[in-house]
Amino acid sequence: MTDFPVANGPDLWAARFPWPSDDGHKHDRGRLVVVSGGASHTGAARLAARAGLRVGAGLVTMLSPPGAVLVNAAHLEAVMLRAFANPAALAEACETASAVIIGPAAGVGEGTCANLRALLAGQAPLVLDADALTSFADDPAALFAHLRPLDVLTPHEGEFERLFPGLLAEGRKAAARKAAARSGAVVLLKGPRTLIATPQGATVENRNASPFLATAGSGDVLAGIIGGLIAQGMASFDAACAAAWLHGEAARSFGPGLIAEDLPGLLPPVLKGLWEAR
Repeated sequence: MTDFPVANGPDLWAARFPWPSDDGHKHDRGRLVVVSGGASHTGAARLAARAGLRVGAGLVTMLSPPGAVLVNAAHLEAVMLRAFANPAALAEACETASAVIIGPAAGVGEGTCANLRALLAGQAPLVLDADALTSFADDPAALFAHLRPLDVLTPHEGEFERLFPGLLAEGRKAAARKAAARSGAVVLLKGPRTLIATPQGATVENRNASPFLATAGSGDVLAGIIGGLIAQGMASFDAACAAAWLHGEAARSFGPGLIAEDLPGLLPPVLKGLWEAR
């Protein structure tokens, strides 16, 4: 393990980027599931779902509590929609998922904890963001006991401090590495220079972020890109690195005035550049 993180860029992961085959179909491109919050907390999950679809996941499904179904239905088009009534039903609905995102506006509390525990008993890799992380702030060990190296945590510094109190005092680079080792999962610590670390100590630093990413919802889009790449078969660490770079390039291409809703639509030109550079 080197003392300094490797700089992120396509040279690290482009050879393993999950491009579709000439004779493939949507089912070959992965099934991404995004878990929605309640009726008044649905937008963040939709941002993640749209980003997962844009980055290439073949089938994206939003799983909503029954009270949120009509709200999401009014905004979804290519993203499919199903209701779930309890954690067991959520787990059953995710049995064929290639990747699952939980956390964006999911709600902080025991309900999200129960949903996450049910998902961790399944096989699909998980991307844990926002409320899925904060819900375990009082007992992080209860989460870490069930995480796997194929799961990805995507905290900003506030969420990171709740799960890993005191580690940031050692510096962001050391903190990211220690958090990944402690949790047993890939950790993506968001910031102007996002850090991505594995439990084994590999660490990559993303250096192309735009300051205009400091806007509500941009992290939900990042979670969606990660989940969309994992759903297509990309290894979780590679997916987190690729997503951080794509997210940064999309934002840099827009500049001032960027809002999170813009980001999924900015991905195609960035993806086209990667495609043409193969």
